[in-house]
Amino acid sequence: MLEKQKLRAMYGVGERQFRRYFQLATRRRAVTGEELLRLLETRLDTLVLRLGFAQTVRQARQLVTHGHMALDGRRVDLPAIAVRPGQTIQATPAARNFISVREAIEVTPDPPPYLERDKEAVSGRLVRWPERSEIPLAVEVEERLIVEFMS
Repeated sequence: MLEKQKLRAMYGVGERQFRRYFQLATRRRAVTGEELLRLLETRLDTLVLRLGFAQTVRQARQLVTHGHMALDGRRVDLPAIAVRPGQTIQATPAARNFISVREAIEVTPDPPPYLERDKEAVSGRLVRWPERSEIPLAVEVEERLIVEFMS
């Protein structure tokens, strides 16, 4: 249960939403724990954070919910929307000039290998699905224990 709570806190999702992600992961053919992490990692708010447009999950979520991010050129305000490989995430023209966004781009490290970032255009792209070893988690999580607990 502690592992599940750690993962929920890291991604900022509620219990019902987490259960839905777990059900989706169990339906897929891949390893359930890795698939759960992949689903959480490809949420729009998480990718905004990984691309370096925000410094925290909450800041990334706020950027998305206030409509400051666009997915493939369309303004989106749903932080839980699933991003597929090849899709482009970009900041709206107004958001490109936000001090918090500019500061986050300067401070954050380069994104993981499954993402491409253009600092000048404040945009990025999900190149491919993330592998388990590439997902940068703040603390180590045993997804196997989460699968045992939720099953």
